Amino acid sequence: MLLAIIRFYCTNFVRFFLPQQPELPQNGPLDCDTRRCSNEYRQKKGLVRWLWTGVSLVMLCFPLLPLVLGLTFFTAFLSFAILDETA
Repeated sequence: MLLAIIRFYCTNFVRFFLPQQPELPQNGPLDCDTRRCSNEYRQKKGLVRWLWTGVSLVMLCFPLLPLVLGLTFFTAFLSFAILDETA
């Protein structure tokens, strides 16, 4: 416990001399996460959500292991293809 208290106060002391950094990073136009904030990506995510919902209903109606595994792998591949940033 004493070691944790010493570490806490030493960290705060060192942070006092470091330059200030923003708490939340700001997305710029060249950041890799900018595409996830776009309207097109949100629409693609909605499409993938509906796809998984439909496939899940089919899996619940026909609970056969080969069908469930096949649909899971195919839907995962299709989801990655839809959300791919190069498309």
